[in-house]
Amino acid sequence: MSSSTIASFVFLLTLSFFLPTAFGANPPGISLPMILVDGLTGYLSIQAPPSGFGLGSLGQIPNQAYGLALCRGDVSSHDCKTCVVEACSEIRKRCPYNKGGIIWYDHCLFKYSNVEFFSQVDYGNRFYMWKSNKVSEPEAFNQKTKQLLSEMANEAYANPKLYAVGETELYGSEKLYRLTQCTRDLSTNECKKCLDGIIRELPSCCNGKGGRVVGGSCNFRYEIYPFLNSL
Repeated sequence: MSSSTIASFVFLLTLSFFLPTAFGANPPGISLPMILVDGLTGYLSIQAPPSGFGLGSLGQIPNQAYGLALCRGDVSSHDCKTCVVEACSEIRKRCPYNKGGIIWYDHCLFKYSNVEFFSQVDYGNRFYMWKSNKVSEPEAFNQKTKQLLSEMANEAYANPKLYAVGETELYGSEKLYRLTQCTRDLSTNECKKCLDGIIRELPSCCNGKGGRVVGGSCNFRYEIYPFLNSL
C-alpha cells in the first residue's frame, strides 16, 4: 500500500486510541484468554478479505470470544487483508488484557468482545472527524449533505453488502463524494436505524465541512474531493 494510505491508517488509529469509547476500561473479572483472541483474529484475517466482511466466535462460556471485521466496500481483497491483519495485531498490543476492544482504520474496522454482540446496533463506540476549512456556502452544504446521506442510507440498507457510494455536483464544478456502510451482521432494518441515527447528528458534528461519523455498526463519510477507489 502507498505511504499516504498507511499514514491515514495511523492517524485514525491514534485518534481512536485516545477516545474513551474506542477502548473501554476492562470490566471487573478476568480477561479473555489470549489464545482465544489470537485464534479469532487469525480466523477473521482469512475470512474477511474475500468478501470484505467476517465474523466468528471461539471458546466456551465463560471464556468465549466474539469478533467481527469489516472492510470499506471499495477496497481490494489484498488491501482488506493487509488492513485486517494490521488491525488485529495492533489491538492485541494496545488491549492485551481487555475483555473487548474496537479499532478503526481508513480501510477497515476490527472488534471483539467476551459478550456476543452480533446483529445488535453498537451505540456506545463512535467518533467524529472533520476538516478544518468550511465550504463557501455552509448552510446550503449542510442541508444538501444531510439529504444526500439520507438517500444513501436507503441505498445501503437495500444493498446485500449494506454499502452505498455516490458523487453529486454542488456549486459549479465542485462535487460531493460520499459513502454509507453498515456491518453485515445487522438486518436491513437495523442498518437503516443505525445510519439514520448518525446522520441526524449533522450538522452538529461537521458543520459546513467535509467529515465522517464512524461507529461500531455503521459509518458515513463525505468530502469535496475523491477518496474512494471506485464509484
